[in-house]
Amino acid sequence: MKKDISPPEVTDIAVAVVQEENELAGMEWNVYLVNLRDHDIEGVLVSSMGYGMYQDEEVKTSTLRHFMDTVKSRSFAKIEPIVETVFGLNNEFWVSFYVNKVMYDKKYIFLPETIKEENFVMIPYLNKKGVMIK
Repeated sequence: MKKDISPPEVTDIAVAVVQEENELAGMEWNVYLVNLRDHDIEGVLVSSMGYGMYQDEEVKTSTLRHFMDTVKSRSFAKIEPIVETVFGLNNEFWVSFYVNKVMYDKKYIFLPETIKEENFVMIPYLNKKGVMIK
């Protein structure tokens, strides 16, 4: 049965992790959803969690869920802040959304130790440097 279902491919949607200054002039890391498409996406649900090994023990963070009514075409939306202590884990963001009443979903995983300056690129529409998975 599952082999008979062919979900539509997700293109032009990215998840980015960016370090930026907060309102108290300190630095913080934030996760963004970037809509590179020519169409708005609606009913956006993002589930996030971290998992992996920490000090020779298997760990798993809490699962967080975020809902965004609409993310306009060629724009971005902040998903959540993220702390550096979880950069050594797999950080998973499962994004589901609708376009013209068709549901799309894709899993984005930042592997351990990939959120670092040597992997920075310029994030479109956000105009800040960070790590992006498309």
